[in-house]
Amino acid sequence: MKSRVGMIGVLAALSGALAVAAGAFASHGAAARAADLLRTGSHYQLIHAVAAFVAIGRPRGTAAAWLFVIGGAVFAGTLYAMAFGAPRMLGAITPIGGACLILGWVALAMGAGRR
Repeated sequence: MKSRVGMIGVLAALSGALAVAAGAFASHGAAARAADLLRTGSHYQLIHAVAAFVAIGRPRGTAAAWLFVIGGAVFAGTLYAMAFGAPRMLGAITPIGGACLILGWVALAMGAGRR
């Protein structure tokens, strides 16, 4: 259990670092459309990196934390890729990440309801 929690913590921290870097690039060097994609991805990724840390140790928190980390990576990752020139059709995958983020919040709610 401890190694899984440790891995979630490492991934959440790296997710937060990437979100800050993407947001900084959006502010300092990206074209307008790319900056919008980077800002949106950065915003959601940073919120859910913090949420993953909060979730650790709560009922159903491990599942929620994994959903936040994976969802943030997929949601923001597809936006970042499109910002750097990946095909727009990659945007069809973005909602899968969003669904993981939503399910993470549902998992937290279910855990909170059991207290």
